Amino acid sequence: MLFFTDGVIEERGPQGQEFHESRLIEAIERTEPSSSGVIQTVRRLAAVLEAARGGVSSDDATLFLIQWHGRTADHLAELDI
Repeated sequence: MLFFTDGVIEERGPQGQEFHESRLIEAIERTEPSSSGVIQTVRRLAAVLEAARGGVSSDDATLFLIQWHGRTADHLAELDI
């Protein structure tokens, strides 16, 4: 699951255009998951985003990626009556 601040999608590119959600989705789809784990995957995504912005940042841009390694959580959805 990926969380991000508004600065990721509100960032302006070299020509002044906003990055938008659609470009974030494209960047995510182009980023291959790393076999090294979630840290390397988010670093790759950050590099793709930086390149798409022309290496310029004028706003906060925070990514928070969560990878679940546990079992299903179906038991949490059941009510104990």
